[in-house]
Amino acid sequence: MNSAASSSDTAPSSCDVLVIGGGPAGSTVAALLAKQGRNVVLLEKAHHPRFHIGESLLPANVALFERLGVRDQVEKIGMPKWGIEFVSPEHEHRSYLEFADQWDKRQPYAWQVRRSKLDELLFRHAAASGARSLEGCRVRDVSFDADGATVQATLDDGAARRWRARFVVDASGRDTFIANKLRCKEKNPAHNSSALFGHYTGARRLPGVKEGNISIMWFAHGWFWFIPLADGTTSVGAVCWPYYLKQRDKPLKDFFDDTIALCPELADRLKDATLVGGDVHATGNFSYCATHCSGERYLLLGDAFTFIDPMFSSGVYLAMHSAFDGAEVVATCLDRPGEAAAARRRFEATMRKGPREYSWFIFRVTNPTIREMFMYPANPLRVKEALLSLLAGDIYGKTPIWPSLWAMKGIYYLISLRSLRRTIGGWRRHRRNIQDMGPLRGENILEAQ
Repeated sequence: MNSAASSSDTAPSSCDVLVIGGGPAGSTVAALLAKQGRNVVLLEKAHHPRFHIGESLLPANVALFERLGVRDQVEKIGMPKWGIEFVSPEHEHRSYLEFADQWDKRQPYAWQVRRSKLDELLFRHAAASGARSLEGCRVRDVSFDADGATVQATLDDGAARRWRARFVVDASGRDTFIANKLRCKEKNPAHNSSALFGHYTGARRLPGVKEGNISIMWFAHGWFWFIPLADGTTSVGAVCWPYYLKQRDKPLKDFFDDTIALCPELADRLKDATLVGGDVHATGNFSYCATHCSGERYLLLGDAFTFIDPMFSSGVYLAMHSAFDGAEVVATCLDRPGEAAAARRRFEATMRKGPREYSWFIFRVTNPTIREMFMYPANPLRVKEALLSLLAGDIYGKTPIWPSLWAMKGIYYLISLRSLRRTIGGWRRHRRNIQDMGPLRGENILEAQ
C-alpha cells in the first residue's frame, strides 16, 4: 500500500484527482484514472477488510470486472449465482427465474461475494494500478475554488492532512459527504424502508446448481433476502416498513428471530442454523437522492448520489458503472474543459437512468398485480426476457428490451384497472407503509453498499 504522504506532514500535497471512499465505486474510478497516467489519491476512512452489506452481484458486473482486469480474482471468492427464487406467502409454489433466459444469453450468471473480500480486492487493485491509497483517513472538509479543491482529512492517530486537487470524486457511499455538505440530499418520498440483517452458518440452501441463487421472500411487513456465500455462511436480511420496526420492544436479536418466524419457509431453512457472532444489525431509511451528481470540480458516484431499496441487488453494479462513466467525465473536464458541460449533462442523465428503471418495479413489488407477474412469469412480447435483462443489469447497452418492458408496464396498468378495488387497496397500504415513524431505537447505521 502506498501512502499519500507521511503522517507528520501537514503541508498540502497535490494531485490531479482525489477520491473519497474506497468501496467499489471509489476503487474502480481510482484504478481507471491512475491507468490513464493521472496523479490519483484514494482515501478510505476504515481499514480493509471491513464489514459491508450488499453481497449479491448482477451478471452485468461480470463485464465490468473483466474490463477492470479483476474477473479471475472475483471468481475465486464468489459463489456462482444463476438466478433468483421468489417465495410468496400467498402462493404454494416457488418461482425461479434464470439469467440464462434473458434477452442476451451471454450473461448467464453472477456471484454472491463477501463484501469485505470484494472491496479489499478492488482497493488493492487501485493501489496496484498506481493510485496513492490511504486507509484510516477520514475526510473532514472539502472547499472548492476556481483552480480546484482543498481537501482536509484526519488520520486514525489524529494527524491532520491536506491535499490540493484539480478534481474531487465523492464515492463515500451512504456517508454522502458532498451531498451533505451542499445540503442537496433528499429522502425519497415514494419509498421508506429499513432493514435488519445477520449472517448464519448451517442454513438449508437450494439443491444443486441453484445453491448460490438469491431468494426473495415476501412477508406481511416487507421482504427477506437469503444470500448464500462461498464460505458456507448465508446472509439473511429483512427489509421492513418503518411502522413495523417502530414496534420493537425487545433486544434486536430477539426481534429479528420473531420477524423470521413470520416467514415459515425462511424459518424452516434456518431452524438448524447458527447466527454468526450473535450479531444482528439495523440500518435506517434506505432511499434518498441528491439533487445533482456533478459540479465543475466534482462528481458523486454510486451511493454518494442515490440509493434505492436493495431488492434487485443493483447497488454494486450501479456504483461500478457510475465509476466507468465518471472516469470518462473526469478526463474530459481535466483535458478538454470546453466539452465538460456536455459531458456532465450526459453523466447526470445516465446516473438517473438505472435507479429510475429499477425503482418502478421496487415501488410496486408489494402490489398484488406485480407479485402475480413475478410468481407466474410469462413471455408474451418477450416481456419475461426483458425483465430478466433488467434484473441482470443489462440496461445501458444496445439490447432492445425497452419495447417489451413498456409492454409489461402496459399489461400491469390494464390488470390494475380491471382489478380497481384491489389496486386502490394496495396503493393505500403502500401510502401507510412508507410513513416516516421517526428514528429507530438502538439503530446501528451501516453503509448499505
